[in-house]
Amino acid sequence: MDEKTLVERAKKGDKAALSQLVHKYSERVYNLALRILRNREDAEDVLQETFLTVIEKIHTFDGRSSFFTWIYRIATNASLMRLRKKKVVFQQLNDNPDFQESVESRVFIDWSQDPSVNVYDEEVKKKIDEAINKLSDIYRGVFILRDIEGLSIKETSEILQITEENVKIRLRRARQFLRDYLSDYFEERMVHRNA
Repeated sequence: MDEKTLVERAKKGDKAALSQLVHKYSERVYNLALRILRNREDAEDVLQETFLTVIEKIHTFDGRSSFFTWIYRIATNASLMRLRKKKVVFQQLNDNPDFQESVESRVFIDWSQDPSVNVYDEEVKKKIDEAINKLSDIYRGVFILRDIEGLSIKETSEILQITEENVKIRLRRARQFLRDYLSDYFEERMVHRNA
């Protein structure tokens, strides 16, 4: 049975169809929440909250976006709301032009060309996770949806309910912040290695 049929049946109260939709998206919703929240228990809570919302609101799904986009929007919003409730403090990126000038004028270490850097190395993975955790939620959501989940700009725009131009701006700023943050780390690594 195709997804459109499953959605239509679920909207009419078909529990088996709803169960198939939950099964189809559970792992992806959980992984998305885990990437945003960095906590298994919170990700499990978001997974449950997302599907409770889907069950409660599936009758409002009008098909203007794909069902996947609709469910990802619910999961992303639930994850970001949980972050806000926990009052996690994120490093805020400035929205003024000085931010771009200060980042773009720096000299960055091109660590991708360094053969000693292995992105599967536990220390490197930890540093990358740390950098992602320092992003504010508006930048983290875009970065995770685009660069980790691999969604298109259009899909990310629909999920976060922002313009495609805002997706591009936020993604550029997130990448600049991460490049800056990681450049300092890899510069230190190179200095220690060459000492």
